[in-house]
Amino acid sequence: MATPLLKSGIEAASQAVEPTSPVARFAADEPLAMDAGVDLAPWQIAYQTAGTLNAARSNAVLVCHALTGDQHVANTHPVTGKPGWWERLVGPGKPVDTDRYFVICANVVGSCMGTTGPASINPATGRAYGLDFPLVTVRDMVRGQAMLLDRLGIKDLFLCIGGSMGGMQVLQWAASYPERVFAAMPIATGARHSAQNIAFHEVGRQAILADPNWHGGRYLDVGTRPAKGLGVARMGAHITYLSEPALHRKFGRRLQDRDAPTFSFDADFQIESYLRHQGITFVERFDANAYLYLTRAMDYFDLAADHGGVLANAFRGTRTRFCIMSFTSDWLFPTADSRAIVHALNAAAAPVAFVEVESDKGHDAFLLDEPAMISAARGFIAAAGRERGL
Repeated sequence: MATPLLKSGIEAASQAVEPTSPVARFAADEPLAMDAGVDLAPWQIAYQTAGTLNAARSNAVLVCHALTGDQHVANTHPVTGKPGWWERLVGPGKPVDTDRYFVICANVVGSCMGTTGPASINPATGRAYGLDFPLVTVRDMVRGQAMLLDRLGIKDLFLCIGGSMGGMQVLQWAASYPERVFAAMPIATGARHSAQNIAFHEVGRQAILADPNWHGGRYLDVGTRPAKGLGVARMGAHITYLSEPALHRKFGRRLQDRDAPTFSFDADFQIESYLRHQGITFVERFDANAYLYLTRAMDYFDLAADHGGVLANAFRGTRTRFCIMSFTSDWLFPTADSRAIVHALNAAAAPVAFVEVESDKGHDAFLLDEPAMISAARGFIAAAGRERGL
């Protein structure tokens, strides 16, 4: 009988090929043009929807997921059985109200929950792409989403919203398709990845590459998984999503199920046990190669560099309404990153609101129960809806 961990791993791998989601499939003559110079074809994109598209097709909302997220934004996850990752913000009566709006969330290109990525089957070989898959950029993700919207018959979006890597996608949408985005809400993000963030990602990637079960990216061919390397990568990254005050409040130096240190390398402290749990549960639902590809996509993101080194040029002439949101304790994407976006939007004469939420929960605050965030999102979206005539 398969162990729970192995069983979850098998389920996660199956989602890469046959996801529990609607799938839009694009044939050999419908390639996705990628920044790496490759036309990806055939390819597919997995997505979820909620709500109803109105007769005018004017109430569509695109939710963009973060690095380790997926399309299951407001529905039960098929592998973990947990609620959607943004059910605090998306659903009936929530700021992104599925009684009023038609919500789409697509798994990004390069990920592992049904959209073509390194865990997908390469039609040329009949086995998983592995590292034969072309490197991905945030712009590639957005091109894929635009093709999905075209397939769904949606000309433009009422709202594009997302946090972290999802916020990068929102900014890229606003830059690449300004005529298709009525309102944009990038949260806890930046217009480029910092050197510090690239460094943290590189440590995680090296942990995966050093795992003997990685097999040069061919672990699916030999029936193994670099679980230890991916788990360590997740542990290191998860620390960056938190803050010192939050860690102190939740764990401090409290011991885990013991009264004294064991004088061993067991998980003596609660924080050690918590991080190990985060690593184990992440391995159950995510593909290691996809982690390599998506972290690299974030590293490559630099919106100003794509527009002559001037960020304002990315938004020149836009009519999109923006709400930029940051959190005071987020040191992964600090408020200064959000202010740089606001200044660029001001220079481009774009309509923009800025909200800095007081929170000690770190980067992950955008996923948590933060009343100020929810209130601000509700106000911005409601006002944009009135302007849209919804």
